[in-house]
Amino acid sequence: MENVVLTVHLIIALLLIGVVLLQRSEGGGLGMGGGGNISGRPATTPMAKLTWIFAAAFVTTSVTLTILAARDAASRSVADRVPTTTGAPATGTAPATGTAPATGTAPATGTAPATPGLAPGGNLLSPAPADAPVTPPKAEN
Repeated sequence: MENVVLTVHLIIALLLIGVVLLQRSEGGGLGMGGGGNISGRPATTPMAKLTWIFAAAFVTTSVTLTILAARDAASRSVADRVPTTTGAPATGTAPATGTAPATGTAPATGTAPATPGLAPGGNLLSPAPADAPVTPPKAEN
């Protein structure tokens, strides 16, 4: 549903751009100048009517997309999409013994390298408890 509305929205946007570019310029921005109309209001042309129709459709599809996105966002959180680092990997490539092979720069002893500002056992998504010791970064000379 959302993809259909998005496709229609993009088509309407392109049509609106095309109709606006095809209109005749009246000269003098902000309604200044133009034709010799005494009422100060230009005559409604078919292109102007088409512009209003496309603009109304564009606003309608914009509001519809916003409602669909809000409804979809209310059902799940961004944090739900972040993979966890505990347990087996999400790819299903873990060995049958349950231990993952050592990769990266972490030592084979199972201790992660020290990260300034985080206590041992903490990460960016779930920092260590407030009472855990924090090692300040070394000062550079």
